Amino acid sequence: MDDAGTGQGVRAGDTAPDFSLPNQFGEPVSLSGLRGTPVAVVFYPFAFSGICTAELCGLRDNFASFRRADVRLLAVSVDSKYTLRAYAQAERYEFDLLADFWPHGEAARSYGAFDAERGMATRSTFVIDAAGMVRDVFSTPSGQARPLERYRQALAAL
Repeated sequence: MDDAGTGQGVRAGDTAPDFSLPNQFGEPVSLSGLRGTPVAVVFYPFAFSGICTAELCGLRDNFASFRRADVRLLAVSVDSKYTLRAYAQAERYEFDLLADFWPHGEAARSYGAFDAERGMATRSTFVIDAAGMVRDVFSTPSGQARPLERYRQALAAL
């Protein structure tokens, strides 16, 4: 696991890059619109894939931790909003799934969390405080899930 960051991307202490993406219902969600609330931006490769589903189901099953910390959970992939709506319904996700579909992976690129060779977001998480500053960054290589304990540590540090 790379706790130091995601290569040349956004690091702890940086101001989080703003984005505006549609959620699974087509409603725009912008990071700047959430100022005043801590946010966890969870980039993941693809809806309905095995490891991504296991990770997001783990977040779903531990969603109370995010609520207690008053942290807004945003899961972001390059899938379309239509795919994300079906995915959210199938897995009963109560948090926003954001479509970084077009321009393809633009939000992930702005965070340094995009694999251009494979055309997908990397497994990278950015925990952002209410003022818009990145407080924690962690990621795992392709094929490895992020441990739930790492989320707990990040939420506790807010």
